[in-house]
Amino acid sequence: MTQLKAGDKAPDFTATDEQGQTRSLSDYKGKKLVVFFYPKASTPGCTAEACNLNDNYERFKSKGYDILGVSADSEKRQSNFKNKYDFQYPLLADEDKEVINAFGVWGPKKFMGKTYDGIHRTTFVIDEKGIIEDVITKVKTKDHTAQILTE
Repeated sequence: MTQLKAGDKAPDFTATDEQGQTRSLSDYKGKKLVVFFYPKASTPGCTAEACNLNDNYERFKSKGYDILGVSADSEKRQSNFKNKYDFQYPLLADEDKEVINAFGVWGPKKFMGKTYDGIHRTTFVIDEKGIIEDVITKVKTKDHTAQILTE
């Protein structure tokens, strides 16, 4: 789906998080960043993925990573999702799909024989210089941390 690959420069973005605060790629300059795109807040797969990352948040921090979740949900829905599970990282409310489209994760999906457009569950691991180190397209929602932190 996405055309981005390891070695590419991550697309610059600016969007608001669940509290209405503006977040940009430039905010993370000099830090490693995990950006995970998920279809919809509070659904079973998205909850499993977000909780797995949150449960391992200290491991990510100890290795110098920040985490940012992104979906097309509203700030209110993202806020409810974050508060319900006590996530330690921000969730972008990308309702206009600018970040989603910049990373190329919006497109046709199939479910129960029907085709529709939606967000492809994809994770980007970005280094301190804004270069993509890894693109994970086959996300294991219950064990996603192991796909990112390989050591």
